Amino acid sequence: MSTPPLAGAGMPPGAFSGTQAQAAREVNTASLCRIGQETVQDIVFRTMEIFQLLRNMQLPNGVTYHTSTYQDRLGKLQEHLRQLSILFRKLRLVYDKCNENCAGLDPVPIEQLIPYVEEDGSKHDDRGAASQLRFASEERREIMEVNKVTKLK
Repeated sequence: MSTPPLAGAGMPPGAFSGTQAQAAREVNTASLCRIGQETVQDIVFRTMEIFQLLRNMQLPNGVTYHTSTYQDRLGKLQEHLRQLSILFRKLRLVYDKCNENCAGLDPVPIEQLIPYVEEDGSKHDDRGAASQLRFASEERREIMEVNKVTKLK
């Protein structure tokens, strides 16, 4: 996180307050998505660490546990769970802010997102499909004739 510029150095005390507030409200959605991606990666990393801690713990099958070892592992596990909870809250805030920023946008139909190389390609494709269909039906007819001849023999 960047720190706000300090007032002073020949500037009046309230010079940055308006621009800082405006910049805080207008956060770039792409930056929010990057922050969200990093948060998800942190969540996955923390979850893997939790599973690693749980895997290394021994079940109390009549074995005496040292209290200090138990407390240490329990403390680590609780810290990871607390951090995981914080990361999920952060992810929720980023998600809500992204939805808020994108609320006014009109949804684009999926068909418009598919790039077309040439617009006249559909006409050529229809002819090609028809010729392929004719070729396949002729091939099928020939195979059926060959099968009839082999059955007769």
